[in-house]
Amino acid sequence: MGPTACGKTGLAVSLVNELPCEIISVDSAMIYRGMDIGTAKPGPEILKVAPHRLINILDPAEPYSAGRFLKDATREIENILSDGNVPLLVGGTMMYFRILQQGIADLPEANPDVREEIDQRARELGWSVLHAELAEVDPAAALRIKPEDAQRIQRALEVYMISGETMTGLQRRGERGAPDVSFLKIGLVPSDRNELRERISDRFDAMMAQGFLDEVRQLHARPDLDRDKPSMRCVGYRQFWDYFDGKDDFENAKQKARLATRQLAKRQLTWLKGERELYSVDCFESAIKKNVAGYLARKLGP
Repeated sequence: MGPTACGKTGLAVSLVNELPCEIISVDSAMIYRGMDIGTAKPGPEILKVAPHRLINILDPAEPYSAGRFLKDATREIENILSDGNVPLLVGGTMMYFRILQQGIADLPEANPDVREEIDQRARELGWSVLHAELAEVDPAAALRIKPEDAQRIQRALEVYMISGETMTGLQRRGERGAPDVSFLKIGLVPSDRNELRERISDRFDAMMAQGFLDEVRQLHARPDLDRDKPSMRCVGYRQFWDYFDGKDDFENAKQKARLATRQLAKRQLTWLKGERELYSVDCFESAIKKNVAGYLARKLGP
């Protein structure tokens, strides 16, 4: 695990070539088909030699949840173990890593009809009004959720409308268990944050050269997508969505996308600080592949 642009994919592919590992993606953006450049998704050449499970499993218009990730990842972990190999979980969606270790509240599955009803009311009244309604039925959730956080307001109201119970109450009642496995946690942490920022900037420029703007343009042209879809909240996509909506100019949108990527990396590093029993390595270390491969070989045994 590690921040964006720290070299997770390259390291993981090298490990697959040396150890009996199979990769499971832990990335809430790579799950979507057609979102390849902006998510830095590995290309066909890499996937041919090192297949990644849980990428390209969903259309951008479809909802996905942490609970579904837990179910999907647990299934893939069990399948890899049954084949006699080691699951190698790779990504930067730290919340997904956490629920794999701790489990998650057993909440009802998403319901497209209920979500559309909530979205329609939000378009008419505004999310601040819906946040006030949430405060009436689930005050604890409303305190945790910001009035502008449309996705979390939507989910909390959806849970209440489907089950008749509050999200807070269901979370307190019990949790869906994490997979019954032991984890070796490896964190790629930069020794020089300025260098990481430079790497983020260089990768962003490369994405633009590869056609990231055209990728967003094609998504923007779809009538079933809008800026409030979870997929379109991904870093970079939202900023250029505003550009295509005529709400921002190109240069400003580009700078906002760069800034959002740096902010994402900062949040990811903050999450890493809270991880216990983490084998931390410098992502800029020249011998990182040898270092991590040796560590895993020692821990996994013969």
